Amino acid sequence: MVRTASTMMPLGTAAPDFSLPETDGGTVTLADFKDHKALLVIFLCNHCPYVKHVAEQLKLLTDEYMQHGVGVVGINSNDIAKYADDDFDAMKAEKESRGYGFPYALDEDQSVAIAYGAACTPDFFLFDADHKLTYRGQLDASRPKSDLPVTGADLRAALDETIAGRSPKAEQRPSIGCNIKWKEGNEPTYFDPNGTA
Repeated sequence: MVRTASTMMPLGTAAPDFSLPETDGGTVTLADFKDHKALLVIFLCNHCPYVKHVAEQLKLLTDEYMQHGVGVVGINSNDIAKYADDDFDAMKAEKESRGYGFPYALDEDQSVAIAYGAACTPDFFLFDADHKLTYRGQLDASRPKSDLPVTGADLRAALDETIAGRSPKAEQRPSIGCNIKWKEGNEPTYFDPNGTA
């Protein structure tokens, strides 16, 4: 595991398209969210300690904001051949165990992660009703072993501003987590094997 930070996609970027299999048996696409007030794309996985640290708050936050017209999708882009804890059957079990109400999709060829510049788990991308990026960065300042409570404060503030039609503050802190587990030879140019401090 390499401690990795978000690449911080430029604000205003249009959401890259996707069409991915999800654990409930269907396919989830960007077009599925065309009538939502906002779209939250979360790159996550099952085994990462950084995801486990925030999973309970993710469930609470997403349940709350989905009721306010926010679309949410979780995407797992890890190399499932090498990390069986993140394979499709394990994703199904994880969604059921956590009670996630959003589609949990598999990006097996990792092309969607690369299109988004996703680097770590968890990595958050929030888009407005026109699918333009308004926020990318951390859920909040809590990290495993940090003693700070997991509140979702940063992402909640950005969600509130976005669904109200306002721009979240431009100063945004990157998410920190485990690096996405890239397939050999598939590592994007932004992947730093040395990680971040």
